[in-house]
Amino acid sequence: MSEGAVERWRDAGWLAGVRAWVEERLGELGLAPTGPAEQPHVVPWSTVLRFPTDAGPVWFKANDGTLRHEAGLVALLAARFPGRVPPLLAADPARGWMLMADAGPRLREVIAAERSLTRWYDVLDAVARIQVGTLDAVEEMLALGVPDLRLSRLVERYDDLVHRLDVPARFRSATPYVAELVATLERHGVPAGLDHDDLHDGQVFLGDGRRHLVLDWGDACITHPFFVLSVVLEGQIAWGVDDVEGSVDVTPFRDAYLAPWAEALPGTDLVAASDAALRLGWAARAVNGLAGDPGGTAQTLARLQMFLDGRVAD
Repeated sequence: MSEGAVERWRDAGWLAGVRAWVEERLGELGLAPTGPAEQPHVVPWSTVLRFPTDAGPVWFKANDGTLRHEAGLVALLAARFPGRVPPLLAADPARGWMLMADAGPRLREVIAAERSLTRWYDVLDAVARIQVGTLDAVEEMLALGVPDLRLSRLVERYDDLVHRLDVPARFRSATPYVAELVATLERHGVPAGLDHDDLHDGQVFLGDGRRHLVLDWGDACITHPFFVLSVVLEGQIAWGVDDVEGSVDVTPFRDAYLAPWAEALPGTDLVAASDAALRLGWAARAVNGLAGDPGGTAQTLARLQMFLDGRVAD
C-alpha cells in the first residue's frame, strides 16, 4: 500500500474541505452534525468517513480517479432502484464524492448470527433486476466513466495483462481459451450490461430490514453481466457459513439470479451462458481489478488461478 496515496486522504486541508461540503449538504437536508467525524476506511484508492448527526449517522465516500465514476453511477442507480442501492443524500460526481444515509447492518454479520445463506436469494434477484433494468443505460454509464470491458475488448485486455505481469506461462498460454469463452458467450446473445464485479457479503447491507442494499459500485464495469456470478457464487456462497470450500451447492442461488433474466430473454440458454461466464468472469475480474489497484498483483494471480483451476492453490 502506497503510504503517500493513503496520507492524501488524511490531509488536514482536504478533510476540512470534506467537512465543509458535508455540513452544507446536511444543512440543505435539515440535518446537523453532532460530533467529530470518524475515518474507519482508508486505502490508496478510496476513503470513508462517518458523520454523526441528529438523525443518525451518515457516510461520506471519496474515490480517486480510477473509481471516480462510482458517484455518478450510484446516483443513476439510486434514481432507478431507490430501495436496492445506498440511500444517496448528495453526490459530487466530478470529485467522486458521495454522501449516504446509514445502510443498516452488514450482511456478513447478519449471516454469521443467523447461520443461513437464504438472504442471498433476495440479493441475487435484486442484482439481476438492476442489471436488466439498466440495459438501456449502457451508453449513459460509459459516459459517466464506468470502465468498458465488453467482450470485444476482453481478449486483448487479458493478453496485455498476463504479458505485463510476472505470472506463470500457463496464464499467458490461456489467451485462446479466453477467446473461446468469449465466442461462446457471444453466441448466447446476452447483451452487455452492468457488472458489480466484487459482490460479496461485505458489500450488502440490510437497509430497513425488508430489502437488502447493494453498496460499493466502485469496481463496476460494463461487460457480460453474468460475470457477477464468479465472485458471489464461487468466491462467496460456495464456502458456506463456516468458510469451507465447496460446502454449498450454488445451483439454487444461480437459478435465483437467472430468473429475472429468463423473463427478459425468453428462449436463451441462460444456464450454458452462466457456466461460461462463471469461468471467464475471473479473467475479467483480474483485468478490471488490477486497473483499480495497480499494486494488487497477488490478488490478480489468485483470480487467474480461479479462472483456470476453479480454486486458489494452497
